Amino acid sequence: MHVPPAYTAETEGVVVRVRPSYLAAQSDPEEGRWVWAYQIEIVNLTGSPVQLLARRWTITDALGRVEEVRGQGVIGEQPVIEAGDSYAYASGCPLTTPSGSMVGAYFMQDAEGRMFEAAIPAFSLDVPGEKRVLN
Repeated sequence: MHVPPAYTAETEGVVVRVRPSYLAAQSDPEEGRWVWAYQIEIVNLTGSPVQLLARRWTITDALGRVEEVRGQGVIGEQPVIEAGDSYAYASGCPLTTPSGSMVGAYFMQDAEGRMFEAAIPAFSLDVPGEKRVLN
């Protein structure tokens, strides 16, 4: 089984790891629909609890079209991640081109109430075996 690469970023002791994978069974290239899943792991190395309050995504397709997505929490949750613990979830992204990229940030709050942005690393959405396009 192919294990997709992990993309990693660390901001102020919060590590974000992303593993994207192409979902051929949910995609329909003839209809102009390509779908990816991505697994996210957020690790708290700060020494105190942090809470994920909101997210921001920038999604770019192979034609350079950009979509901004903002929202509260992730998958309907605003998790508190204790010191030394991690939080993981999975989500997905459809595109109208066979490749693209995503990058973003989580809006976090520490135990003292200070807000900060934890970077979500840029990652590539590529159909396996297809020509890669820099987006």
